[in-house]
Amino acid sequence: MTERSRIEYHEQQLHIAIEVGDRVGQGRAYGNLGIAYQSLGQFQQAVEYHKQCLSIAIEVGDRAGQGRAYGNLGSAYRSVGQFHQAIEYHKQYLSIAIEVGDRAAQGGAYGNLGSAYDCLGQFQQAIEYHKQCLSIAIEVGDRAGQGRAYGNLGTSYRSLGQFQQAIEYHKQHLSVAIEVGDRAGQGGAYGNLGSAYDCLGQFQQAIEYHKQCLSIAIEVGNRAGQGGAYGNLGSAYKSLGQFHQAIEYHKQHLSVAIEVGDRAGQGGAYGNLGSAYDCLGQFQQAIEYHKQCLSIAIEVGNRAGQGGAYGNLGSAYKSLGQFQQAIEYHKQCLSIAIEVGDRAGQGRAYGNLGTAYRSLGQFQQAIEYHKQHLSVAIEVGDRAGQGGAYGNLGCAYLHLENFKQSMEHHKKSLRITIEVGDRAGEGLVYGNIGSVYQSLGDFQGAIEHYEQSLSIAKEVGDRAREGYAYGDLGRAYLFLEQFQQAIEYHKQQLKIAKEVADMFLEAVSYEYLGTTLMLSGSLDEAVVHFKFSVKTFDTIRGSFISEDACKISFREHFISSYRYLSRVLIALQKTDEALYAAERGRAGALLDALKMKYGFTSPSPISNETEEDFAYISRNISVLTMFIALDKETISLWVLGKKTNAIFRQEAGRDVRCDKSTSSTQEDEKISIPSHENIDWLQPLHDIVFGPIEDLLDGDELVVVPDGALCLAPWTALSETLRIRVIPSLTSLKVIRDSSSEYHSKTGALLVGDPCLKKVTNKRDKPIYDQLEFAKKEVEMIGKLLNSQPLTGEAATKEEVLRRIDSVALIHTAAHGRKETGEIALAPNPEWQSKTCIPTEEDYMLKMSDVQALKLRARLVVLSCPHSGQGEVSSEGVVGMARAFLFAGARSVLASLWALDDEATMVFMECFYQHLRVGESASTALQKAMKCLRDSDDFSAPKYWAPFVLIGDDVTIEFDVNR
Repeated sequence: MTERSRIEYHEQQLHIAIEVGDRVGQGRAYGNLGIAYQSLGQFQQAVEYHKQCLSIAIEVGDRAGQGRAYGNLGSAYRSVGQFHQAIEYHKQYLSIAIEVGDRAAQGGAYGNLGSAYDCLGQFQQAIEYHKQCLSIAIEVGDRAGQGRAYGNLGTSYRSLGQFQQAIEYHKQHLSVAIEVGDRAGQGGAYGNLGSAYDCLGQFQQAIEYHKQCLSIAIEVGNRAGQGGAYGNLGSAYKSLGQFHQAIEYHKQHLSVAIEVGDRAGQGGAYGNLGSAYDCLGQFQQAIEYHKQCLSIAIEVGNRAGQGGAYGNLGSAYKSLGQFQQAIEYHKQCLSIAIEVGDRAGQGRAYGNLGTAYRSLGQFQQAIEYHKQHLSVAIEVGDRAGQGGAYGNLGCAYLHLENFKQSMEHHKKSLRITIEVGDRAGEGLVYGNIGSVYQSLGDFQGAIEHYEQSLSIAKEVGDRAREGYAYGDLGRAYLFLEQFQQAIEYHKQQLKIAKEVADMFLEAVSYEYLGTTLMLSGSLDEAVVHFKFSVKTFDTIRGSFISEDACKISFREHFISSYRYLSRVLIALQKTDEALYAAERGRAGALLDALKMKYGFTSPSPISNETEEDFAYISRNISVLTMFIALDKETISLWVLGKKTNAIFRQEAGRDVRCDKSTSSTQEDEKISIPSHENIDWLQPLHDIVFGPIEDLLDGDELVVVPDGALCLAPWTALSETLRIRVIPSLTSLKVIRDSSSEYHSKTGALLVGDPCLKKVTNKRDKPIYDQLEFAKKEVEMIGKLLNSQPLTGEAATKEEVLRRIDSVALIHTAAHGRKETGEIALAPNPEWQSKTCIPTEEDYMLKMSDVQALKLRARLVVLSCPHSGQGEVSSEGVVGMARAFLFAGARSVLASLWALDDEATMVFMECFYQHLRVGESASTALQKAMKCLRDSDDFSAPKYWAPFVLIGDDVTIEFDVNR
């Protein structure tokens, strides 16, 4: 009988009991319905039925019935992660069982309490309760009960990392189940044995046990049990690196869970599928599955399940290189673990946070989190968790070059993995110790440990880990300049990557093969492998449907393949191909967004053009264009335009750095930008970028595609004769120019100045922002020139700006800008007063995400805000507010690289708009406005006129001055 059939049967029994007035029968039916719904993972419905059962038991004075209802309620609350509530109910059940002298019921209550304390991570307490349950089962001669107690003890010891002890108890459970003929119990015991062997890294043995569990579930017709067995098999195959096989089993689990209506089981299957796709490097798919898991956990009210889903999402975003997003999810996971009192879960969350902070390069913060994980693992007696925490601490100390501490922690980790019998974990630690030896320059010591890691990976059948071990060996031999040996190991890594269909590992393998071949002098072969690496990375990135941040971080994480490819092609004197390779590494996420905005592609493009398309682009550039690529101390320059072939120049020995401080460096060989206190750095910077191509600078207009630190250079200030603007990539400019002539609005302006921020205060009730007197005058002046009414003061709310912003040709904002990103502070939305005592950033800060969600029609966006051209330098250019407006569809953006003088900016903008108003282009108006300030008595210093940069196309604006 299926659970649905049982529900129908019990509902009929309930109706009969109600019809004949049988209150005891009604209570029994409610209890049975609660158990059935609980089996389906519909826990809230189960709780309601158990409460009705309890109410009737109290009404009719059935103390034993009350006890059973309390026990069932405890089990239901445990299922939704409300462990303390569960314990209270189980204690009430125990109290009644003692009162009525029901020893068997007492044993059951002790067992349930043990399971609840297991969920809290209080494993020693759980073991005490399970032992009391076992003692009573022996006393009353309940062999089946003894078997269940043995199984629960095995689970507790497994959670403590005492896997051999766990196996002994699960084998005792199996023996009892066989003795009493409990086939379902035998299946459960086989499943638990499989999970214990999985923890030991004995994956083939685990699979055998899980298959026996599945066989029995099929035999007894337990569909839910079959689903669980499929899920366990999927997890075991994932541990073996057989990810596609794992996915097939998890899909079978999902199918069964849907069939029997088990919502909790569906959520678990989605989570497991997400983890498997994460291992395959299909991160977008992984995230979708984890979000489905989270949705179901929220639906069924499972707080612990929600925490697990947040943790898995954090891990997936970490794989993408989206470390801040990963941290947010891990913090949500930690918060829920604290809320439900799950100490072991808290420990895991601390460990994941430590790993994420380590990826960000914040090693001290990482160490603090790993120490908290270690502390919790020691507290709850989790030996395996302690081993993992020591290993993570070892990795963090290695990054700090504290090799002694790193080695000590890895050796502690190794001792624990050997103690608990975790062969797979032991292999991982050998690999980590090898990394320490390699960092110390002891390559032979590194190789010995990498070989031990490889040997164990082969022993346990973990093909994916075997692949990574070959990669470690390849890198060690590369450092020894034993190139042929390194190549052989990387080829084996590549072979395994293809076998297990791990696209991420495949791309990395191609990159390392290319690097080894490049350093060995086999440049033509290196090109082939770098091209494969780039192609594979692009395929992976192409699966990120809409998440701009994911695309950026993924590209940044693996930008080296694009750079190496370009470097080798230059060495081979294939400079046109090298330009194409460098262009492929630029602004891919922005290009995807622009294509979608302008209707050029489907929603899931792989952004890069073909080499033939790019050749067409480079041949048909009408404006003199300079493409820059930085590679250590070498600057490569391509000059294109006016239907000529690209001309290549290169200069070595220059170190261009991004320094956002106000200090300047005046050495010829090392230029830090931007510094705005004096003009001394402008001439050296001019010489670096224009010196090698001075003979090619023909005409009065130049488009620059910068790279690295040069993305923050004040390009327009570098020449009085050239009208200079910046574009993130050659292809992105083509997409903007190819957009429909009707796409961008021709008229209409949105002018925003000096938003009222008096209510935005700190904890001492002091305003965070000053009012900008000249910003208001600036937009009022522009409003008169353009016959347009500006938004100022309290009217310039975030809500009102977003309402008006998407239909105008011109957007101008004069407001405070956030130093790091240029995000704009507007007047708070009025609704904040009903929510909080002071406005939150969501109420007033116009963020990059707000702008990117828009579909703008603006031809020109003027960000007359401090730092509006700032942001994180990446292959996308500068990821900040200016890019966000381009991403949203703006054709051109005028931004500032540093803090602006209020009065000087008003003078600048008055001149800029006077020229714009009479039909001159944005680049011409910018050049003339800068000259106006440069020639003035009050604002001739470069800090006043140099920060402005024009990004995107050159545009003109049609103004209805007679309106």
